[in-house]
Amino acid sequence: MRQMLAKLGVAVCVAVTALSGTADFASAQGVDIYVNPGRHRPPPPDYDRPPPRFDRRGCDPRQAVDVARSYGLRRARVVDVTPRRVIVDGFGRRGPDTMMFANVRGCPLLGR
Repeated sequence: MRQMLAKLGVAVCVAVTALSGTADFASAQGVDIYVNPGRHRPPPPDYDRPPPRFDRRGCDPRQAVDVARSYGLRRARVVDVTPRRVIVDGFGRRGPDTMMFANVRGCPLLGR
């Protein structure tokens, strides 16, 4: 008797879940709510225009030197700028040191 009631309960749960999933999609069709008297507002004037681009797309060498100094590199200077990275040389606590920054906006540190 218990097994039959357990199977019946599982069957009822499956049926309720299946019916509730189909009822949500069927009841959501054809609902339109308008608050203003007109149907649509025109888009803003710059809607089709692409967003503004910044002139500086990569890492500024001066910013890379400033970041290297904040990491503790003394007498920091830019050695090389490639399309992918900016290399800064200087002196750390243990002697000559090199830091590499990604050539993207914000100059994230790649390695020491």
